[in-house]
Amino acid sequence: MRAPASKQQGFTYLGLLFAVVIMGLMLTVVARVWRTTVQREREAQLLWVGHAYRMAISSYFALGHKYPATLQDLVTDERFPVPKHHLRRLYPDPLTGRADWTLVLTPSQSGVQGVASTSQQAPIKRDGFEIIDAAFKDSECYCLWKFVYVPYRWAGGATVPGIPGAPPPGPGPGTQLPGGPTAAPGVPLPSNPTPPTPTLGSQPN
Repeated sequence: MRAPASKQQGFTYLGLLFAVVIMGLMLTVVARVWRTTVQREREAQLLWVGHAYRMAISSYFALGHKYPATLQDLVTDERFPVPKHHLRRLYPDPLTGRADWTLVLTPSQSGVQGVASTSQQAPIKRDGFEIIDAAFKDSECYCLWKFVYVPYRWAGGATVPGIPGAPPPGPGPGTQLPGGPTAAPGVPLPSNPTPPTPTLGSQPN
């Protein structure tokens, strides 16, 4: 004996509603995984770009024992008859997509020692940084990742707040960075000088 049509329609409606709920939950999980993956890739880009700025500042400092007045000085260093280029171009912050860096100035406010992201987002990476970035551990926001160059830091010289001293890792002073500047005293070269190639999200051009 067949069930009434109204009862069959009721079962069909419940089944459809259940399927919609399941699909909604699956899409929520996929969206979270996607956002996490994109954030991890932008995080890796931020580390690479930050290291590039730090290396460029160290190269600028090594040629005159003076910090650049602006980031543009890293692209075109006009202290010499033939301008030098410590940085190919000014990279934007991978997290904001804009060149809105927070500048870390010297105590006299006359030069730029480093850069930091303006993003208030909490990092996914909490540990496992290179020694030079040890202060980034357990940071509450990307804005606390300060890529600062301090000359002769590894020799027990000057330091900046929040950046501990440590034995120098990796290649020493004078090591050539492929496609980039030479390391100055106090800045070991990053172990991965090649920029990451993400599969998701946008990479600064």
